[in-house]
Amino acid sequence: MVGFAKIQIGKEGLTEGTIANLNNQFKKHTTVKVTVLKAARSEGKDSVKKISEELLDKLGKNYTARAIGFTIALKKWRKARE
Repeated sequence: MVGFAKIQIGKEGLTEGTIANLNNQFKKHTTVKVTVLKAARSEGKDSVKKISEELLDKLGKNYTARAIGFTIALKKWRKARE
């Protein structure tokens, strides 16, 4: 069994459906890996960092993100992080 969930972000970018899918995955897992596909990247790795910042804004303070290449590792914490 895998200890984390995987989600892909495509040409539509961050949509309400993507955020809803992430929230559903965080009900079962504490870590979700988000792969940013080529169609969603405009400026290369800089766009991945922008997407991770947008994700954190929409998810809240209980989450942290780490961009590794074209993948974003999101982690949910019990207490809010600063």
